[in-house]
Formats: sequence, structure tokens, C-alpha cells
Amino acid sequence: MESFNEYHLEPKQFPFLNSFQDNWQVIRDEFTHFIKHASNEELQFAYDVLGPKSKTIQTKGNSKYSAFGILYQGIFIEEYIQFHQIQYPNYSQNDASAKSLALRDKYFPKLANVIEKVNLIDDNVIRNVYFGTFHPGLDIKLHVNDNPHMNRGYLGLIVPPGDIAMKICHEQLYWHEGEFMVLDHSYPHCPHNYTNYDRTVLVVDFFKTDKPRQELIQFEKEQVTQRMQDNPYSLGVFGKSDKAKIEDFIKYGLAHQLEWDKALGA
Repeated sequence: MESFNEYHLEPKQFPFLNSFQDNWQVIRDEFTHFIKHASNEELQFAYDVLGPKSKTIQTKGNSKYSAFGILYQGIFIEEYIQFHQIQYPNYSQNDASAKSLALRDKYFPKLANVIEKVNLIDDNVIRNVYFGTFHPGLDIKLHVNDNPHMNRGYLGLIVPPGDIAMKICHEQLYWHEGEFMVLDHSYPHCPHNYTNYDRTVLVVDFFKTDKPRQELIQFEKEQVTQRMQDNPYSLGVFGKSDKAKIEDFIKYGLAHQLEWDKALGA
């Protein structure tokens, strides 16, 4: 029986995630169809424009993490580009917005439909939705995600067997296809992929449900404003405050120490 705690949360607490989980194969099929059939130009555009970029979170080697999606801070990407007036080196703002909408309509209509229905019923609880791929050998350094207003759900889409895991505090957690892993990312963590295959999940960020919504909205607004000033290509998902501080390393170490003590009967 899987155990849950303050940072590894029971997905059943959040019934609005069911729509994503019920459609996980459809969502996976849209992703794989895009990867296999999109033109080189479309693929390049997805990773250049539709993917959140972090200047803070680092890897231990050369292997990378790639991401692209269609919803950021509760707004579809084509509207988000216009709202924040994002300037790109290779695309005008209007062109980037138009191409984003065309790509979403062409390749991800069913995912967009799930998002629209959930946010209509649950008052825009879903904030970010993007595909995240760990390439072989990826090893991300210990970090936090400074998102105290949100939890992060990972819906397994393509998860090969082997050592692909999330180390958070003293636990090592594994993704499974068709299932959600829900985490509070304010706890120090470091995921890895020690296999020879890509791992892809659908990342679904959503407002915490046990806190006043207006406070969360206000916090998000202030945080995203700062993040977009620092790095507009973060799409408000990542920021400077994601870097692990000394106390985070201590917290992570203490969590392991408690587990070691327990194992040794100390």
C-alpha cells in the first residue's frame, strides 16, 4: 500500500485530476503523434516557444530535460504570449501567438478540451499543463520549486522500466503510466533518469485546495510578474528562488538522517 505524507500527496484528494487520468492514453497519443509527425520547424517552435525555460535548475551532466505545453498560469499559451508581450528572437509576438494556437488546434485538441472542461467546473484550478521529458542519463541537482501556492501532478505517459525516479526528502518515488504522482515541490528534491530511454509525463500544476483562493491568485500574480521580468521564457513556471538554499540541503540531509537512524535502530 502506497503511503502519503506532507510532500507526497494522495491524488484522490483532487478529483479534478480524474479527467486527465481518464484520458491519459488519448493525451499520450497526441504527444506521440506530434513527436513522430510534426515537421522539424514545428518541433523547433514547440521547444523554442511553448516550453518553460529555467536559468536556475541545473543538471549534473550534459543530459537535458525538454518541455513544451499549452497552458501557463491558467491561460492558453497563445493568449499568454500576448498578455505578457513576450518578444522572441526568431518570431514576432503576433506570429508566435498565431503559430501557438495553430499548433494547439492541430495536435492537442483533446488535451485542450480536458483543460477547458476542468477549469470551467473547478474555477480555473489548473495553472500549468506541459509535457516534460527526461532524456537518458538525466540527473538534476537538488533544488526546490518556489511554488507555495501550488501542487504539481505528474501523469505518467511514457515510463520505461528501470531507474527513473524522484528523490524527495528521504523517499525515492517512481512514475507509472496512467497514474498521477502529486508532490509539494517546496520540499528539496532531485529527479533522475538512469535508463537509455526517454521518460515523458504530463505536468499538471494546480492551486492548493486548502488555502484561500484569492490569496493564491494574488501570490501567483506577484510571483509571475517578477519571474517574467527576470526571464520571459520561463513562462512564469521557474524563477531565481527555485535554487536550493543551505537550509534546503540541511532539510534534505536531516530527512535522510532520520531514515538512517530508523533503519539502524538508533
